[in-house]
Amino acid sequence: MQSRFLMIALATLIFWGNSCAIKAQENNMNDSTFHQLFPQGERLPEQFSKYFIGQAYLAGLTQNKGLNVPVSNVTFEPGCRNNWHSHTGGQLLIVTAGRGYYQEQGQPAQELLPGDVVEIAPNVIHWHGAAPDCWFSHLAIECNPQTNKTTWLDPVNDEQYTAATAKPTSSIRLSETAIRNHDEWFPGYVSTAKLTDPELIEVFDNFTFDDVMQYGNLDRKTRIMVTMASTIAQHTLHEYKMMLRAAWANGITPTEIKEILYHSVPYVGIAKVIDFLGVTNEFLTANGVKLPLVSQSSTSPETRYEKGLETIESIFGKGMVSEDAVPENQKHIQRYLAANCFGDYQTRSGLDMKMREMLTFSILISLGGCEAQVKGHIRGNMAVGNGKDTLLAVVTQLLPYNGYPRTLNAIACLNEVIPEDK
Repeated sequence: MQSRFLMIALATLIFWGNSCAIKAQENNMNDSTFHQLFPQGERLPEQFSKYFIGQAYLAGLTQNKGLNVPVSNVTFEPGCRNNWHSHTGGQLLIVTAGRGYYQEQGQPAQELLPGDVVEIAPNVIHWHGAAPDCWFSHLAIECNPQTNKTTWLDPVNDEQYTAATAKPTSSIRLSETAIRNHDEWFPGYVSTAKLTDPELIEVFDNFTFDDVMQYGNLDRKTRIMVTMASTIAQHTLHEYKMMLRAAWANGITPTEIKEILYHSVPYVGIAKVIDFLGVTNEFLTANGVKLPLVSQSSTSPETRYEKGLETIESIFGKGMVSEDAVPENQKHIQRYLAANCFGDYQTRSGLDMKMREMLTFSILISLGGCEAQVKGHIRGNMAVGNGKDTLLAVVTQLLPYNGYPRTLNAIACLNEVIPEDK
């Protein structure tokens, strides 16, 4: 039961908003209680506190020594840190709340936020502790406990600590528009890539959140939704998690989030979508959403083919799916298109047909190699009211995520189906 609790708690922490925990504690630095998921525990006993500067607390979370996996929650008051030290058997740190730092000897300090995991190899000299202005907690997992010994070394003096935790003077030149749009998409998010790859972030953020967003009349919600669909098509789970944050912060409902996933299945396959479904369920559960959601299905096994065919004809006209036009051994695929692709998925509520066709277009141009289907769904988008200007805005929105080859192929399809006026 104890291990099950830990696994559930850790899954929750991965999606716990960084800013809420940080801001709450920065405004309460003088309080002796740090509100967090795990118990804060008692002040460190003398045998450990002599190796810390500032006040720390310890709460043991496991009792069964036979499992050989001791896990403790360690909480640091603002400015608290332990001495330089090493472990002969190594250690794992899993950040649970607040903001802190970890530093190996001879390396720059690493800022730590909820969800970060630090793998400390045997005999590596290091220290870890809270930021100067924020409480900090992590789980400490002792590796190889039967033989693991800790060697305590010199304190991390004020000069070392100040240098390690000082905010670097950013060389990133971001436009005000890029900063504003990024903050609206990901409020409170702190990007570690700004520290490790500032040149890339400068180029990417200015382009993606300024240049690209100046083109077209897509609202923020639509931009996020088509980008979510694109990340699913490309099977980029990390970037999808970022879009999930953005969706939640910008009022995209749990039903809409789930429908984007469901809608993707007939186009990219369940093998890709299942990974995204798992992280989505964890995210929604951690944010208080009870699963399963209310059903959005509008067909039955008896009506799926008929309703699917009606949907196809309402978008593309009659003859789009015709069993007479294909060899006998391929007729079943035509039936599947009507009953499964359209009957099971396109007829669902939760998203209107204009959004569904736009998502389909986004998925197909992100997959690449689907130009025939792209052209068909350009016609479908036109039929439901998404004109060329809208589709070109979608292509532009996805350019930073799709790259130029797939973008240019999508534009070629657009120009072929809907030629420019001369």
